[in-house]
Amino acid sequence: MSLYHPEPDGSETRVSGAHIIAICMAALFTISGPHQEARAQVLQNPVRIGVVGLVHDHVHWILGREERGDIEIVGIAEPNRALAQRYADQYGFGMEIVYDSVEELIEAAQPEAVTVFTSIYDHLRVTEIAARHGIHVMVEKPLAVSLEHARRMKHVADSAGIQLITNYETSWYPSVFRTRAIVEAGEIGPIRKIVVRDGHRGPKEIGVSDEFLAWLTDPELNGGGAIVDFGCYGANLITWLLDGQRPIAVTAVTQTIKPDIYPDVDDEATIIVTYPDAQGIIQASWNWPISRKDMSVYGMSGYVHADNTRMMRIRPSEDEPESRIEAETFPDHHDDPFSYFAAVVRGTIQPESDLSSLETNMIVMQILDAARESAATGRTVSIER
Repeated sequence: MSLYHPEPDGSETRVSGAHIIAICMAALFTISGPHQEARAQVLQNPVRIGVVGLVHDHVHWILGREERGDIEIVGIAEPNRALAQRYADQYGFGMEIVYDSVEELIEAAQPEAVTVFTSIYDHLRVTEIAARHGIHVMVEKPLAVSLEHARRMKHVADSAGIQLITNYETSWYPSVFRTRAIVEAGEIGPIRKIVVRDGHRGPKEIGVSDEFLAWLTDPELNGGGAIVDFGCYGANLITWLLDGQRPIAVTAVTQTIKPDIYPDVDDEATIIVTYPDAQGIIQASWNWPISRKDMSVYGMSGYVHADNTRMMRIRPSEDEPESRIEAETFPDHHDDPFSYFAAVVRGTIQPESDLSSLETNMIVMQILDAARESAATGRTVSIER
């Protein structure tokens, strides 16, 4: 199953060589040096990883990952033995490494870090257990089911001195980093509006597993429907592109267009995030006719559209034509969350203020909480500064 937006057809028009070089240098400066050192150190000492939960379909990402020598899966915590056996048959691991609980996994396998593929509600519980043992944690997006849970997670992580990071698919899109490089190079002027569009036809419609669907459509276990499932992507990207700014207000509207399929949660959400000098618009939906993860960034002079993982369009000003560009492929140490997590565990990458960081994702949770409140009350919600 692919969630990538289809690549555009037709011939490609390249921008000038000088323009490409400037953007490439800006992007590579931020990711090459320290990450190359991180990669070398991790390969010398692979990180012992425990996989907690198999009920999130993103777990295929780590179970089906080709061997790179940077991590070693030493155990899996999953009480559903039939589900675990299904994955064992698919990916070839032995059931002897599957434990019924996080505690059993930690005691028997001694992981240094855990990746969490449970319901969002269970992120807090797993983080609390891991923190007691000094074990680092990476959860799938979003960080938590609520801002209250997120604050408790931050407290235990900070108290234990562990890393707590959040993984988003879009964190590994070359187009996302190229977009930031274009903005930082001043190619389109200061940001005035960011529009992020994420989603698909609906989790049931695209055929997610029964185990995933059961909690994804539960308002307590997931915190909402599309507003959480896909709204978090936009909140994450906007926060990062605006250098960690907190918004001053959030306004949101949700709908359930398919109540026969999703009776308990929304399947359509639009979130407006207001800043002193900019505005973010998040369009999160389980009703898109075609799966998409794309965004548009508008500056004072021009715009850039990140149409999918690599293909982009840029128009620096009204006096210049739109050009198509293709974002560079990442070096292999920065194109996937598990290489990144391994480097974070080893201390060779500090995730401060980046897409995965706790700092960024606490703001994401503020936005999501305010969005749910706004949708429920019909009022704009002010954010504490």
